[in-house]
Amino acid sequence: MLTHLHIRNYALVDALELELGPGFTVLTGETGAGKSILIEALGLALGDRADAGVIRLGAERAEVTATLTVAGNAAARAWLLEQELETGDDAECLLRRTVGTDGRSKAWINGSAVPIQTLRELGARLVDVHGQHEHHALLKREHQLALLDGYAAQPTLSSGVEQEYRAWRRLTRELEELAAPGADGDAQLDFLRFQLAELDELGVTPQELERLDAEHKRLANAGLLIETCRAGLAALDEDEDALRARLIRVLGELRQQSGSDARLQPVIDLLDGAAIQLEEASGELRAYADRLELDPRRLEEVEQRLAAIHAAARKHRLPARELPELRLRLAARIEHAAGARQRREGFERDLAACEARYRAAAGRLGAARAKAARALEKKVVQEMRRLGMPDGVFTIDLQARPDETPSPTGLDRIDFLVSTNPHQPPRPLAKVASGGEMSRIGLAIQVVTAAQVDVPTVIFDEVDVGIGGRVAEIVGQGLRRLGECRQVLCITHLAQVAALGHHHLQVSKRSAGGQTLSTIRPLTPEERREEIARMLGGVEISAQTRAHAEEMIKRSEEFA
Repeated sequence: MLTHLHIRNYALVDALELELGPGFTVLTGETGAGKSILIEALGLALGDRADAGVIRLGAERAEVTATLTVAGNAAARAWLLEQELETGDDAECLLRRTVGTDGRSKAWINGSAVPIQTLRELGARLVDVHGQHEHHALLKREHQLALLDGYAAQPTLSSGVEQEYRAWRRLTRELEELAAPGADGDAQLDFLRFQLAELDELGVTPQELERLDAEHKRLANAGLLIETCRAGLAALDEDEDALRARLIRVLGELRQQSGSDARLQPVIDLLDGAAIQLEEASGELRAYADRLELDPRRLEEVEQRLAAIHAAARKHRLPARELPELRLRLAARIEHAAGARQRREGFERDLAACEARYRAAAGRLGAARAKAARALEKKVVQEMRRLGMPDGVFTIDLQARPDETPSPTGLDRIDFLVSTNPHQPPRPLAKVASGGEMSRIGLAIQVVTAAQVDVPTVIFDEVDVGIGGRVAEIVGQGLRRLGECRQVLCITHLAQVAALGHHHLQVSKRSAGGQTLSTIRPLTPEERREEIARMLGGVEISAQTRAHAEEMIKRSEEFA
């Protein structure tokens, strides 16, 4: 149940703190006052799509926080436990959502940041929202089927069908890939083996390629390397004026003078080290030069080997370093293709068994739907007649789909059929009902299914549009009855509905600082009478109108 709602910088709302209780709560106000803001803001906290346009003018971000009790909601508590989002106080759940001016939004559940989809999954277990255009969705078969499944309250059967469908679809796709045109048949297998044989004959390894590149650079530059080494040796140690000879002369002169000043000794020590290193460097360079030789034949061999490797790489359209990996992939494909027939036969057996399990699960779901459909028909007809359609007939045509192809929702095709006039056979909803009748039929279905679905909070956003008078009072009575077992919030323009609420919230607009702001507040008994009188009498509210409003409120208090 929704117990607290905090809204900040959302649309026309600057800051709003709202406490909500159990039962049937109505929201009323002048047209354009912002009655739907509360529902839209709550929808944001439940995972609806975010839009930077909802941010109040001049603000940097909008924020909505909803506090809900989940003590009696087993589905929500199990979900929170599974997602590791439960808190120490498992009777309460906190949802928070923010939207920035860049359109980006963030979401939290019990203080933990979560993806929007996760927030949406939990929201569906906490609040059920019926919009004023909900009856349009009733024309869609998938929505009709979802309503029936919700009423049947058989989540295990539905999830079982969906699980078997996913397994069937996975096996179907894998089998299609094995048998698809262009898959590895005999000709393709021969070609793969030919390619593998070529790579095996080439026999290139990553280490060989690296070694050949280094050797090619050395052989191709051998002449320049020899010449450079010889020049270096001459400059370091072999010429009369070589570096080593000059350094030795300087050391000899400094040693002669060191007797005169001992402070020269550190310099002499450093130069001694340099002389030793210079001698070692000359020796290393001489040894390196002795090993160098011009080898045109080996250079040609290396170049031919590299040319063969790069030709193979061009043929396969990849870098030469990836040839060894290509060989592994080809070997894996050959192994896969060689066993494709055996796997295909195995997949076919698994697919047949999976489809049998699916059809058995779909049959059980269909039987449960058929049973629930008869009960739903009776209750919807009762509600339709309460809503001023005494000759109303509602039936659910549930049949097997003609193609019998598995689907995630089973093998049933559904049609909601209605008749609103006597002696007229039921026909599909879209072909029979007028706009007003459609609203009442939709409301009848929503009230009945909302009472059955195990979601603690149900919201109706102006679903009473198009009705009035006695029918409006009957609608209010239905919502009040629903409020005995669920928390019900309803935006309404009808005094007959508003008078039947357990609680009454008023939405109004005011100007402040050059801005128009919306406020929502609970009404006292006297304020409630004035609001209902306004809804009855318009601009001029007479004593008679107030008396009528008082009478309506008293009747609602007597309604059980």
